[in-house]
Amino acid sequence: MKVTEFLEQKGVGYEVREHRPSFTSQELAAEEHEPGKYVAKPVIVKADGKFYMCVLAAPYKVDLEMLKGQLGAKQVSLASEKEMAKIFGDCALGAEPPFGNLYDLTTLMDKSLEQDDHIVFQAGTHEQAVRMSMADYRKLVKPRILSFSYA
Repeated sequence: MKVTEFLEQKGVGYEVREHRPSFTSQELAAEEHEPGKYVAKPVIVKADGKFYMCVLAAPYKVDLEMLKGQLGAKQVSLASEKEMAKIFGDCALGAEPPFGNLYDLTTLMDKSLEQDDHIVFQAGTHEQAVRMSMADYRKLVKPRILSFSYA
């Protein structure tokens, strides 16, 4: 199910924005004229064989050691492109929306996004972004809030 169909079904407000192709979250921030702190990027990790979606602000990176400790995992690594393509068959690679629940993934949201009033994210393509309230995002995704990023 496309993220926009899901948002329609749930009856939440959102805005779809068209832009030139952007292949990184920082490029998306520039295209959308949004500070990077409002652009949510999903990073897929594998912890002890289980996939998780980590959602963090565009300028940050996932601290795998910190995440490993918070999950109580023995091993944490980034998912490969091949694994990502299998999980997100309906999305362009690198344009996954931050909705782990649509892909049977537990969503972990970094504390750095917690106070934001809205988020912007790729909508499954490199040419479309969605802007929605953080309150609605949290209500729909019910992410676990952890601290796992660094600049």
